[in-house]
Amino acid sequence: MQITKENLTIVIVTIKSQNIIEKCLDSIDPQINKIIVENSSDNNFKSSIENKYQNLKCYVVGENLGMGSGNNLGIMKSQTNFVMILNPDTVLKPNTLNELYEVSKNLDFSILCPINSDKQYPNFSSKQLKQKNIFNEDLLEADRVDGYAMVLNKSKFQNNFFDENIFMYLENDDLCLRMKKQNEKIYVYKKSIIEHKGASSIDKKYSDEVELSRNWHWTWSKFYFRRKHNGFINAFLFNFPTFIKSCFKIIYYLLKNKQKSKIYTYRASGFVNSFLNKKSWYRPKID
Repeated sequence: MQITKENLTIVIVTIKSQNIIEKCLDSIDPQINKIIVENSSDNNFKSSIENKYQNLKCYVVGENLGMGSGNNLGIMKSQTNFVMILNPDTVLKPNTLNELYEVSKNLDFSILCPINSDKQYPNFSSKQLKQKNIFNEDLLEADRVDGYAMVLNKSKFQNNFFDENIFMYLENDDLCLRMKKQNEKIYVYKKSIIEHKGASSIDKKYSDEVELSRNWHWTWSKFYFRRKHNGFINAFLFNFPTFIKSCFKIIYYLLKNKQKSKIYTYRASGFVNSFLNKKSWYRPKID
């Protein structure tokens, strides 16, 4: 089945993203259905965004669900065959979606993605990169793709989308790996280009708190992901050196730079909690 504007819904998970979301929405064809999942209690945001944009529904969930759970909610609310997951700090080019529509004709895929406009930061990894002339091909089969712009063929997932145990980081890697294990295809199409601002989804006034959260969840998710797919021993051996380095840096920066010491404390805490098989409980303090 081909992707069309009629059978596509765009899902965007936000939290305090008013500073960036409108640039993203302005780049989307207004005729396409859009679902925003706002991970806060900001009903003013819901009213303003629904009044400004057509074919848009905003769900204010009242708590920070994270990326995976938020995207799952948006996917379940969608009524179309295809869903495009977008981050609020992305901007579509005028032909981004048209190129995806065209290439999807007779293409069997589980995930189809545009390519990042900045070639220094590719949004995918692929074994095909080892082959000659790979960049002369427009359609690349990928092993994993970044989660900030991806079209999901819902029929391939049997309602088993993002792992909701993961609050943030590696939820897209987990999704891709599960699809590859089922011999499903993941593609990146070079003619479809997207701009990604990167780390710009949340207002900068929350930057310190967000940095602590990122460090906690990065180490928690790395251990969880490895244990899920490779076993406990592999996860421990892979992640323990980072934990040891973090402990040394906590002490090193204790008097020199208290913020850095705090960052490494959160990094170590994420490892310990995941090691002890505790849930991904930490949430950034964003009011």
